[in-house]
Amino acid sequence: MRQFTAVVNPTAGGSTGAAALLGVARLLREAGAEIETEYSRSLPHAQELARHAGERGRVVLAVGGDGITGGVGGALSGTGTLFGIVPAGRGNDFARALGLPTDPADLARILLHNEPSPVDTIELHSAGHDGTVVLGSVYAGVDAVANRHANSAKLLRGTASYYAGGLRAVTTWRPVRYRVTVDGVEHPHTGYTVVAANSRFYGSGRVIAPDARMDDGLLDVVMIAEAPRRLFFALMNELRTGAHVHRPQVRILRGREIRIEADRAVPYGADGEVEAVLPVTAKVLPGALSVLH
Repeated sequence: MRQFTAVVNPTAGGSTGAAALLGVARLLREAGAEIETEYSRSLPHAQELARHAGERGRVVLAVGGDGITGGVGGALSGTGTLFGIVPAGRGNDFARALGLPTDPADLARILLHNEPSPVDTIELHSAGHDGTVVLGSVYAGVDAVANRHANSAKLLRGTASYYAGGLRAVTTWRPVRYRVTVDGVEHPHTGYTVVAANSRFYGSGRVIAPDARMDDGLLDVVMIAEAPRRLFFALMNELRTGAHVHRPQVRILRGREIRIEADRAVPYGADGEVEAVLPVTAKVLPGALSVLH
């Protein structure tokens, strides 16, 4: 029987992390599994707790949103530790990409009985994050600014906070001249953003890279070019279904190592949590994380 350590972000999704764990933990214990709960004070503390639990042979559960999921999963990348998720955050995009259920009984069955699958992770190299590993995507441009606004929103949650953040970011955004290098080949690009996606989803369910897979050893590189603001707002709406990829302003490449540079200090983010400034290199680590889903 599996032994679990749940690493909880107490503030995720408006302090719903602990509440989301209760039902799942009860079902795990009723099935005979052992589960201990650790409350993190910060993301580095959550990573420390996760590594320690993994060293003791326990299955590590990240309880919260994409921030703690990406941080804990990144810390366990390459270690062989089994990783599970109890979604309880604002976005839950990585859990969504894995197809994880929200029903506690369904989730408990997965954690107890499913065999782990290898999932790719992303290793970052920049001035601010040299060797940091994340899970879902790296986004450089207006969406990084939008995510910052969404994270600071007090009254809005989920998709609404990201949409409001996007509107606020676009109103002051000037197109950036990027240099995007995919597996050694340079691709000049002028526009709103560059996203190196391991997961289909970002920004609370937006389908940024419809064909991205987390087990193919590749990142989908989505580049959104300069366009009138009214067109960009329409494109934001199309992110709900992935229809934006049919626009001529959207270009998609694939590769194992992506370098993103810009002509000015452009912010980038990853997994809703990591924040820094370009340039950044994102390198896929194939099958580096064992995930229960």
